[in-house]
Amino acid sequence: MEMGDMGDAAGDAGDGRHEERESGRLARREQDILALERRGFAGPGVKERAIREDLGLAPVRYYQLLNALLDDPRALAHDPVTVNRLRRVRDTRRAER
Repeated sequence: MEMGDMGDAAGDAGDGRHEERESGRLARREQDILALERRGFAGPGVKERAIREDLGLAPVRYYQLLNALLDDPRALAHDPVTVNRLRRVRDTRRAER
C-alpha cells in the first residue's frame, strides 16, 4: 500500500461524507468516481493513470469504492445511466465466473 493510500482509507470518516449521506447527496469524491467512469479511455493503462492523477487513489482502492457506489441508491439517483451500465457489466462478469 502506498503512503497516500493510507490517508484515503483513514480520511473517509472525516471528509464530510456523513453529512452528505444524511442529505442524500454523494460526496465530491463519489461524484468524481462516477464522472471518471463516464469518460472513454484510449488504451491500457490510461484509465489507471487517470485514477492516480485525477483522484489520487490507487486503482485497487478506486475499484473498491466504485463497487460500493454501484449498490448505493444515491449513486443511482445521481447518474442512473452510468450506474446501470456498470451494474450490467458487473453482473455479466459475475455470471461468467
